[in-house]
Amino acid sequence: MEPIYSMTTLQRNPSEVKKNASDSVVRITEQGGGAYVFCSEKAFEARLAKERADAAYEARLVDAVGRGIADIDAGRYTTSIQEALDHAARLRKRYA
Repeated sequence: MEPIYSMTTLQRNPSEVKKNASDSVVRITEQGGGAYVFCSEKAFEARLAKERADAAYEARLVDAVGRGIADIDAGRYTTSIQEALDHAARLRKRYA
């Protein structure tokens, strides 16, 4: 959970807010509602890297699910463990 500070806290105790902002994103509220986001450049770059990694993971996941659906539509699936083991053995023999 990201730290949340009021605008008043930022004005009265900026060192506390800056300390937390050096490691993560800090949210600043104004009159009880979200108003600003504050962070160090290091925290900003780390957040961007995490978001990029998450987006790449999601893209790979969507691709894998899409290939799985295509396999099912094309009839490339098994309905039992034994069928799967037999199919794997055939593939091993073919590519050995």
